[in-house]
Amino acid sequence: MTYLEWPRRVAALGQFHVEFPERPELARDDDHHLRRVLRASDGEEVVVTNGRGSWALCRVHPVGVERVSDVALDPAIPETTLYLTPLKGDRAEWAVAKATEVGVSRIVPLVSQRMVAKFKGETRDKTLTRWRRIAEEAAAQSRRTYDVVIGEPVKVLEVPASVAVADFTGAGDWSGVTSVAIGPEGGWTSDEWDPGRRRVGLGPTVLRAETAGVVAASLMAFAVGGWGFTLASAK
Repeated sequence: MTYLEWPRRVAALGQFHVEFPERPELARDDDHHLRRVLRASDGEEVVVTNGRGSWALCRVHPVGVERVSDVALDPAIPETTLYLTPLKGDRAEWAVAKATEVGVSRIVPLVSQRMVAKFKGETRDKTLTRWRRIAEEAAAQSRRTYDVVIGEPVKVLEVPASVAVADFTGAGDWSGVTSVAIGPEGGWTSDEWDPGRRRVGLGPTVLRAETAGVVAASLMAFAVGGWGFTLASAK
């Protein structure tokens, strides 16, 4: 199946994660969601994917789903990483969802000096669990077939030297940027990053932290060519 049939894929009732797209079996919770929440009728189509690029179209049956297309393999997505400082309330969750939709491949919680949100112990674990669930839901909604990796939290000192920092003093040149760090509501402290660290700008206006995350994800996707329209290969 090629992207010439992309409208059929978009029009599908939903997308679900399965281990083997060639022999799709929905998890119990997904089957319940399909039939009780989405109120699927027999014969309607859904997309299944293993989260590693392989996917297929399936038809809803009274019991389970039946594959009705070849299993296709989407081209690998460009590797881009967003280091995102946890924010108060659900603002970081919104950024996780939107960055997933845009196409970022990895999101890493970043512990910075001015971070306001609580991020220790049980709260930390719950936050990571929720980010992963939100990323999975956003991937399904946007029909992306490569799972987003939610990494383990790191401190600023642990961020690799190759990672750029979003900053008001940064340049507008995003060429070669495949990973970027976004600060908290209060911004970075003056001594938080090494003076030699590459800094990139996010435009001429002051953005909220969650908006900055989405803009950064979009600029990375554009810079690495992640918005090209290519063909999937069937197998």
